[in-house]
Amino acid sequence: MSHPRPVKNRSSNLSLTIVGVGLVLIGVAAYFLLPIQPKTAGAQSDQQISAIPVEVNYAAPELSLTDVKGVSASLADYRGQVVLVNLWATWCPPCKQEMPTLQSYFASHAADGFTIIAINDGDPTADAVKFVQDYRLTFPVWLDPEYTATEVAFKNMSLPSSYVLDRNGVVRLQWIGGITNAMLEKYVTPLIKE
Repeated sequence: MSHPRPVKNRSSNLSLTIVGVGLVLIGVAAYFLLPIQPKTAGAQSDQQISAIPVEVNYAAPELSLTDVKGVSASLADYRGQVVLVNLWATWCPPCKQEMPTLQSYFASHAADGFTIIAINDGDPTADAVKFVQDYRLTFPVWLDPEYTATEVAFKNMSLPSSYVLDRNGVVRLQWIGGITNAMLEKYVTPLIKE
């Protein structure tokens, strides 16, 4: 005579499976929906993530635009200086974040034959001028309502993007993304000292 096998409680197993799947889904949702807090609050300048530049070697594009004061200027006008061309827009959070760093670096190195040309990517003139005033920018800021710098000259629509030209007008470094002072000192300062 055979003994009947014990019947597993299927409803109990199904309930445990549903609870397990539910807990996994809640964990995944929490991971993606809850903000991640930094370990320490405070100054972010060199603690933030910075893009690392790519070393390149090509002639700077021919580019002429008008600055926020209505004066026409060209990249060729800056031969003999090390130039950081920064493509940015007023609506771009990483652009806003890096501007104080760029201004500080410019102020520290302008006497060494270094300049920054910040090219505004398509914003209305009034918005760009207000941005320059709000951030107290003292380096040249050019207006690019037709996206000439991004679409034609540098062929890069990512913002912010930066290009460093040596004193002979050769592009030597390019960044896509925000820049920290540490990256500027590590990569641009040696070009200024050449």
